[in-house]
Amino acid sequence: MPKILGIDTSNYTTSASMLDTDDISVVQAKMLLPVKKGEKGIRQSDAVFHHTKQLPQMIAGVSEGVIPGGIGVSVRPRLAEGSYMPCFLVGESAADMIGSVCGITTDKTSHQIGHILAALYSCGKLELVKERFIAFHVSGGTTDMLLCSPSDECLIEIRELGHSLDLKAGQAIDRAGVMLGLDFPCGAELERLASESCRNFRVRPVLKGMDCSLSGIENKCRSMLEVGEAPCDIAKFCLESIYAAVSAMTGAAIESLGRLPLVYAGGVMSDKYISDKLKADHGGAFASPEYSCDNAAGVAVYSALVKGLII
Repeated sequence: MPKILGIDTSNYTTSASMLDTDDISVVQAKMLLPVKKGEKGIRQSDAVFHHTKQLPQMIAGVSEGVIPGGIGVSVRPRLAEGSYMPCFLVGESAADMIGSVCGITTDKTSHQIGHILAALYSCGKLELVKERFIAFHVSGGTTDMLLCSPSDECLIEIRELGHSLDLKAGQAIDRAGVMLGLDFPCGAELERLASESCRNFRVRPVLKGMDCSLSGIENKCRSMLEVGEAPCDIAKFCLESIYAAVSAMTGAAIESLGRLPLVYAGGVMSDKYISDKLKADHGGAFASPEYSCDNAAGVAVYSALVKGLII
């Protein structure tokens, strides 16, 4: 059975993977994009430059001289019309070149579907692609609640149920982290800092229908810092606020649609404080951290699924 190469060049990470369709195992290599101290993100022109430098090394790290039997690549953030980021052109062009030289098919999908499939792969739930389920994609660029249904055209048809009306969850974490002097991206450091807090926060999330508002998190964290509250307490308040919003959105979806399988994907869901509380409230499937953060495993899985090589 062939091996499938996966490529993902997101706004945070350069990543490549190789999926062995015999034993459904994945080897990954990934590298964060460098961000200058004190900055809250990276310009697209810089992201394209760094992906161009880093991607050959990532592909070499997973290929081991093997010519793949297929390629999966993310070419845009979401399947929605108008969804576009220049950084994905690096991965798409590399996939097209490799496919052309090797005479193999390139299967193109969205970064979001890659995240969802990586989560399903990680927790052994790939069979869910054959039924309806609710997926959360919670990251630096998205805080989306999605109704996923089987599709012959794109494997997973996605209908948005709810989203953040302003700040995204990952942005809230990074802005609070940079405010506290942490390095961007701040998720892991903010989680470590929050673990030092003994305070209990009861946060009332701001919900409008199934949509949430997260901009108040940044404002509250800044006001806490200005009055001299402990950095660990500020970090814990930030994470508690994001948990409360995602939990409330989950509850609203269950009330509207009934109990469907739940899947939580995206880099923010690698935060153990948030994921543990969501599991206690709602159950659901969560990716392990290496498959929660940006990765190419999901797009390799996508290619294998559409080729009928797995499941």
